Amino acid sequence: MNAEQKQVIMTRCLALARKGWGRTHPNPMVGAVIVENGEIVAEGWHEEAGRDHAEVTALKNLGRLPKPGAVLFCTLEPCSTSGRTGPCTEAIIQAGLRHVVIGTQDPNPDHSGIGLEWLKDHGVTVETRILVDQCEDLNLIFNHWVTTKLPLFAGKIATTIDGKIATRNGESQWITGSGSREDVMRWRRLFPAIAVGAGTVLSDQPRLTARMEGEEEWSPIRFVFDGLLRTAMDVDLPALYTDEFSERTVVVTSSQAGTGYARRIESGGARVWVLPSENTQVPIAAFRERCATEEIVGVYFEGGPRLLSEIIRERQLDYLFSYRAPLLFGDDRAPSVVRGLRTEKLMHGLRLEHVRHETFDGDELMRGSMVFPNRLNVDEALFGDR
Repeated sequence: MNAEQKQVIMTRCLALARKGWGRTHPNPMVGAVIVENGEIVAEGWHEEAGRDHAEVTALKNLGRLPKPGAVLFCTLEPCSTSGRTGPCTEAIIQAGLRHVVIGTQDPNPDHSGIGLEWLKDHGVTVETRILVDQCEDLNLIFNHWVTTKLPLFAGKIATTIDGKIATRNGESQWITGSGSREDVMRWRRLFPAIAVGAGTVLSDQPRLTARMEGEEEWSPIRFVFDGLLRTAMDVDLPALYTDEFSERTVVVTSSQAGTGYARRIESGGARVWVLPSENTQVPIAAFRERCATEEIVGVYFEGGPRLLSEIIRERQLDYLFSYRAPLLFGDDRAPSVVRGLRTEKLMHGLRLEHVRHETFDGDELMRGSMVFPNRLNVDEALFGDR
């Protein structure tokens, strides 16, 4: 089997893995196939945490022992430890497989490479790094969680060519087109939680659910950052606090907010997290720690600009999705997406790495990991008092 054929088969494994999109947390998405005489004879993917892993599912779907010379392809290193399911390495050996091809190693430093060595010690030939970039990109959230023990904080922005998010009069729907909005729904379905600021709730009344063609509407955990609980000051509570998904809504506030407003929110079915704070600003680092405690492995921040700017100022943004429309305002009074930094030199600019690009009906998506300056003098220049 040549390199091109292996890539074609691994591409199929990736497609299978994506069938678990948003359903496997805190586990990774994984796809696997069994190949005999160059043909795929069985497939499997990890459907959700607690159920069989992809390799075991493929073996069960085969319904018999693999033929001599059969090859197992999988997107991620087979596990070698027991959790709610047994180790996949043992299942591979017991099935008589003697050749395994994987996309990428397990990023967990406690497990990485152990499964591969165990297979090799039991006479299995192992090939690695087939479509490794795609296999690593598949599990952005899992990779961050197992390496840092913290949730992945990702921001989403939608701007004009010149970085504007609305006209000077506040008109913003819709800067980007339907293709970009459909892609946003796809990422909403992946992340276990989504977050917006109080201003977004009050002005837009968003539903913050994933609505994808052919699937039922799904609600992630919906976080609203509201340091003073001003979203509870109107006569009617926002729909987020009382709709059919209200139990999945969490208002994150500071210890400066009124307890009466908190009780009012909770009476509608939503929850309130009160985080200790010396002012009305919700501390992002404390929020991240609370999410880690609750095993919320990723949060997708959609807005607004004030919240996103604060996350960046606190150096808490890990990843950015930037949608850009083929539209130009050229208006100094039109609001920009991020504010409050002091960028005096090119070296002070924040950058993305491991960048990936896609297009949607003319819109461009650039996404990648945030890179913050790490030199002290740069930090002081960029994040210091303004």
